[in-house]
Amino acid sequence: MMSAAWSQTTLESKLEALQCHFTWDLHPSRTTLVCLRDKLEDIGTEEGYSWLAHSYNLQGYIHYQLGFTDDACRFLCRAAEAFRQMRNTVSDEGPWLVVNHGNLAWLHYHKGERAECQAYLLKVDAMMNEYPSPSQDELHPEIYAEKAWTLMHFGTDKRQLAADYFQRAIRMQPDMVEWHTSHVIGLANTLSHKKLGADIFEKMKIAKEHDPENLYLAALYFEACAERGKNIESGARELARRVLRKPISSYSGITPLLRLYRIYVSLDEAIDLAEEILERHPDERYLKRCAALCYKKRIFQGRDNPLDHSMIDRAISLHREVITLYPLSSLTIEISLANIYAESNNQAEADQIYEELLERPGLDPEGAQMLYNYYAKYVHFSRKESYKSIEYHMKAAAIPQQTSYRKNSINTLERIRERNRNRMCRNIDEFLKNLQ
Repeated sequence: MMSAAWSQTTLESKLEALQCHFTWDLHPSRTTLVCLRDKLEDIGTEEGYSWLAHSYNLQGYIHYQLGFTDDACRFLCRAAEAFRQMRNTVSDEGPWLVVNHGNLAWLHYHKGERAECQAYLLKVDAMMNEYPSPSQDELHPEIYAEKAWTLMHFGTDKRQLAADYFQRAIRMQPDMVEWHTSHVIGLANTLSHKKLGADIFEKMKIAKEHDPENLYLAALYFEACAERGKNIESGARELARRVLRKPISSYSGITPLLRLYRIYVSLDEAIDLAEEILERHPDERYLKRCAALCYKKRIFQGRDNPLDHSMIDRAISLHREVITLYPLSSLTIEISLANIYAESNNQAEADQIYEELLERPGLDPEGAQMLYNYYAKYVHFSRKESYKSIEYHMKAAAIPQQTSYRKNSINTLERIRERNRNRMCRNIDEFLKNLQ
């Protein structure tokens, strides 16, 4: 028997009380949404990927935010089916479906389908009563885990909160191996460019022992060992052979493995490995992006070793191909391409790319800030135009988004002001004082 229709106030208060992507204060920019959509697509549908259903849930939310309501519905329905397969159940109920059904309630609400919205809200209420949290006054561990995994994808400022949620989930349900693994991966990513502390390194070691087939984690472990001065070359090569035998996806360990090679083996061997993987899987766009990054690093970080024209040409062709494969999330690749042209003394091509990017309509603040920061560096180092460089560092700093690009531009302006050798110093000083 159908329950009576709720008032608008009741409906909205119940929606706001849900634990789901629509209520988690994610507030992503369009740039973040598009990049994350492509990143999740690159994970693929590898059988055994423990976060596949959660990935579909997040993709449903992303597609809705981008205006693709039908695609959102399709992904959320896929998520529910993937959860059933992962948990090996035919039931339409379970605490792992609370977030998914919350998302579906919000989606139907936004579509104006009040009856369907109310039906999903009732399902959520029933599941919350049937499967209460083991710890009073806390969320169910399944909800904490999904919330943690989701927040990991929304910038460094949310990663500490993600780590806290993973800890809560693990404390209540310690037998979930993938939660331990993702918790450690999240901690490692939070501390990127910094040496892992002994406590996190020990957690990583334990997680690796419990999840030996997770090659992404294995690559991070070797990286942490290398940071501690251990020789990891033979282990890295053995890991590469294991990665080559696995199905290809962005979660199969290729990204941290290639980074491991670039930093602790050699840039040239990283390129050779990327090309070998790409030769085996020539149609994988994700691998082309990985290979393009290896060539870029070789060009800009391997300046002590001479570059031949064939390497420059290969880097350019890969970057151009990746731009076509990621048409809506390739801003960083386009900037890299411009800088490669500049490095190879083809300033006309570099100028043209930057001019087109600066005139591109629809860049959101985050994308514009990144572009202005890179362009400021380009005109300073390649064109020797210090005043224009200052102008664009100011443009980047004036955008209030708290990113590494804004911080870099502010630091650059502060250094110029402190040296006090530029006639723009007074303008810079006034600008910095007025910054929020």
